[in-house]
Formats: sequence, structure tokens, C-alpha cells
Amino acid sequence: GPSAAARQGAVACLIRSVGGADYRLPHTGQTKYADDAPKIPAGAVTAEDADLIVDLVRQGPVKMKLILTPQQLPDVESYNVIGDIKGSEHPEQIIIVSGHLDSWDLGTGAVDDGAGVAVSMEAANLIQKLHLKPKRTIRVIAWMNEENGLAGSKQYEKDHREEWSNHFAAMETDGGAGHPIGINIKGKFEIKKLLAPVLAVLQESGAGGTNFAEHVGADIQPMEKADVPAFSPIQDSRFYFNYHHTAADTLDKIVPKELAENSAVVAVVTYALANMEQPLPR
Repeated sequence: GPSAAARQGAVACLIRSVGGADYRLPHTGQTKYADDAPKIPAGAVTAEDADLIVDLVRQGPVKMKLILTPQQLPDVESYNVIGDIKGSEHPEQIIIVSGHLDSWDLGTGAVDDGAGVAVSMEAANLIQKLHLKPKRTIRVIAWMNEENGLAGSKQYEKDHREEWSNHFAAMETDGGAGHPIGINIKGKFEIKKLLAPVLAVLQESGAGGTNFAEHVGADIQPMEKADVPAFSPIQDSRFYFNYHHTAADTLDKIVPKELAENSAVVAVVTYALANMEQPLPR
């Protein structure tokens, strides 16, 4: 990044956008500077423009004029949005179901992560509509400030870290709304065996796969580090990075049927976790 470039004497740094499609859409994100290097201007160019620059450089020296407009505005007070369905037998034990509210402002944040918030809310709504009675508390969280420093997650950790032992499991949906094909698991391998009946149900819709991952959600990472079992849906992500962090991240990219499929998968897993007879291994 820019710090490595600055150590080599660069006066500015441009990277090729990391998005997955060639629609001349620059991909945005956070720039992190190292403490031991000058802070030089940095930006991302589209894939097409990156190719053009490469071709020009092959022909000889290239001069560029950069006009960059980012600015760091003052922090303002904002909030996580939290709602509980109280458990009927173990209300002190909590299952987190979540997505994050904030987004980059190039688009409207439908893929990243309006979809995750909608999926989490609808999962709880489905459980209510079906008049199911979870034994443990289901806590829906719409996290604030995932993109710019995880302030909402950090505040929740500050407020609840003494209660991690009562956080039975945590789930985050932050990969868009593509067709779900299974569940990512951050936890002990024994968890898969305990979830076998649930996975069999999910497999009827093609969502019974599992993947053990080192990390499943940015906002639930403090709970991951405390060995709280963590989950996220495995989704068809072939097109996710075409739109992620670009001006094309708008509501028209969301397929309602696939959004509903994700809600169903999250609802099934959430209710199963809330009613398991034994604790998950840590």
C-alpha cells in the first residue's frame, strides 16, 4: 500500500481496484498508514485505467495529475440497533444474529450490508410468525460503523465482555444476498456433528454444506476471539465483488428470492441453536 510505496520514495500511490468486474467502477475502502512511513496520497483506479497506465508505461515515461477529494470528518454519535426475543427457559443465554448498518457512500449499501441487516431481521420475524418459542434469547443486532473502525462492535464488547460465557453463539451475514449453500463455522469440529440434523434439513434446499473458517464476521470477531462459536451463511459470491464498495452497490442487485432463502437458512440455524439440549463445545 501507500506506506510501502512511501518507503521506496514514492510521492503518491495508485492501486488497481480489487473488484471482480470490468465496468470501469473504482472500488473504495479504508486506507491504513504505517507509523514509520510518510503519509502520501493514495487512491484506487479502475481495472481498465490500470491496464491503460501499464500500456503507457511500456511506451515510456508517464506523467499523472491526481485530484483526490477524500476527507476525514469528525466522529458523530451513532448507535447499534438491538432487539431481543427473550428465551423461554434460558433467557440469560444469547444467540447473536446480525449484519451492519453502515456502508460506503458510493452506492446505497444494498449488498454490503443492507442485505445482512434485512436477513437478520427477517430471520427473527419468521421465528415470531411461526409462533416458535426459542429456549435461549435471540438477539438481533444491526451493527454501526463496521466499515470505518468497528466502533459498534467495540462498544458491544466493552459493554458485554463480562457476559461472553452466556453468549451461546454468534452469527453475522455480511456477504451479500447470493443463494445460500451452507454454513461457515468458527469453532470446534464437534459442532458439525451436533448440527447434523439441522444440516440435513438445510440440504433439502441445497444449503447443507459446511466450512470451518478462521474468521466468519468482522463485528462478531471479539466473540470469536473469546471462543464463542460463530457462524455465517456460505453464499454464492461469484458476483459480490462486482458491486462491493462501488457505486453499483444498489438495491437492484438484490434478488428477493435469494434474500428470502438466506433469511430461511439463518432462521433455521438460529432456532436450532436456541433450542439445543447441550452447550456447544468451546
